[in-house]
Amino acid sequence: MPQAPHLPDALSLAAAALPEVSALVAAATETVKARVADGGKITSRALDAEQSAVHGLAWLATYGQALLQLHAWAERLETEGKFGEMEQLILQIGFGEYLAQIAGGIPMSQNEMARLSQLGQTWAPGPAAAQLIAEANSPAACARLVALMQGNQGRATFGASGLDDELEMIRDQFRRYAEDRVVPNAHGWHLRDELIPMDIITELADMGVFGLTIPEEFGGLGLTKASMVVVSEELSRGYIGVGSLGTRSEIAAELILCGGTEAQKAKWLPLLASGEILPTAVFTEPNTGSDLGALRTRAVQVGDDWEVTGNKTWITHAARTHVMTLLARTDPASTDWRGLSMFLAEKTPGTAEDPFPTPGMTGGEIEVLGYRGMKEYELGFDGFKVKGENLLGGVAGQGFKQLMQTFESARIQTAARAIGVAQSAVEVAMKYAQDRKQFGQPLIAFPRVADKLAMMAVEIMIARQLTYFAAWEKDHAQRCDLEAGMAKLLGARIAWASADNALQIHGGNGFALEYQISRILCDARILNIFEGAAEIQAQVIARRLME
Repeated sequence: MPQAPHLPDALSLAAAALPEVSALVAAATETVKARVADGGKITSRALDAEQSAVHGLAWLATYGQALLQLHAWAERLETEGKFGEMEQLILQIGFGEYLAQIAGGIPMSQNEMARLSQLGQTWAPGPAAAQLIAEANSPAACARLVALMQGNQGRATFGASGLDDELEMIRDQFRRYAEDRVVPNAHGWHLRDELIPMDIITELADMGVFGLTIPEEFGGLGLTKASMVVVSEELSRGYIGVGSLGTRSEIAAELILCGGTEAQKAKWLPLLASGEILPTAVFTEPNTGSDLGALRTRAVQVGDDWEVTGNKTWITHAARTHVMTLLARTDPASTDWRGLSMFLAEKTPGTAEDPFPTPGMTGGEIEVLGYRGMKEYELGFDGFKVKGENLLGGVAGQGFKQLMQTFESARIQTAARAIGVAQSAVEVAMKYAQDRKQFGQPLIAFPRVADKLAMMAVEIMIARQLTYFAAWEKDHAQRCDLEAGMAKLLGARIAWASADNALQIHGGNGFALEYQISRILCDARILNIFEGAAEIQAQVIARRLME
């Protein structure tokens, strides 16, 4: 007899399973900590030696937090009378699949699994968890969810997001904008490897995108990080390049708000908020990657000002911006993060013919697979001049600490961009699966296609709720580096999985450049690398857990 799609009382079963997962995370944390601690102190050498277990712990804890937030979302909807059939299916499929992965192996990448045995743990799921694993993520449940999704094309998400009315209004506004101005043009920009047109940037500035979270006293809208998440998600659903335009201003504004002098705030924040000036982040160097403490670019004080010499790489949107948040070494005797300082380095925007006209600065484009709309560059500095008043905070040696203060917001926003890319993939895949006929029926009628679409929608909701939670914590002045890192780690994997499965649904056509899923796949791939590669992110999460 075919299994019914709905698992009775899935909400209560999920609630009963959560303490088991929390206990597993706690026990694994203590076990792994014992392996990497020397006299109670965690050492970097031991962390590296035990990377498999350390990163496995990060993924296990991320799954635990993800399930906690998915359940909290369902409970809120239940209280509001909005926990409908679609939402119930998302909850039960999500719990059934993630609990099964915890028991059998969590995919850290395509060929690396985090297993409980590596963490010194075993688990005999209790009755609720066992029932969810056995019955919740069934073919019937996936088929029913996809059937409901087909009648839901006009909605911004598959399933109620759980946001308040104001945030849903913001979502609707930016979804309409993306549909009208971004989606019809994104694939052409990608194929021609073009910069996003300036008229798009002007329109976004008029809509307040660049001053979204900047306080009103400095010319911004003074909105929440949650609003930033929604805007980034919807614009990235249209095209990750457009969704990422606000990231540059977000990082620059956060640096200035957290570490700038009052004069620097008064000067720079209104210009950033209005979009009158565009910033770029200049941190990474050719031979350092994620090891920012090893930066070699140096800044030497000459009178009241500074001169910068060195090389930077993977600098996004470098050519036509007006100011660089530039990290450089000001203490030549230092060999780690303690000798770094942050500068608000002014430059002249370039043109296609002369991209870097400012004296003391050169640059060249890095050709990339995706994420093309702002372009990537290598930069060289040779006696590049920075005004003394543009040393962030007015005190040298604070650059690394200042940068660390921005990581929560940057990773929350990157998680939001990942959700947008994943949402784009599932919507494109659904339309293709409905339109494409094979063996006398649409692709969407085949169970393996429906299974892919269902899991895309479920995982997107999981990533969405984890990201919203991190933003909520940030908005309520709570430390959220752990949750922001988890949202980024999981969101990036989900974006790649969604894009990959969406291309698979397209079959051979997905491999053709003319189909936009080929671009979405390329765009999705970068999310696991920038703002903290997945491996670095897992290391940071695990260390934070054990500390």
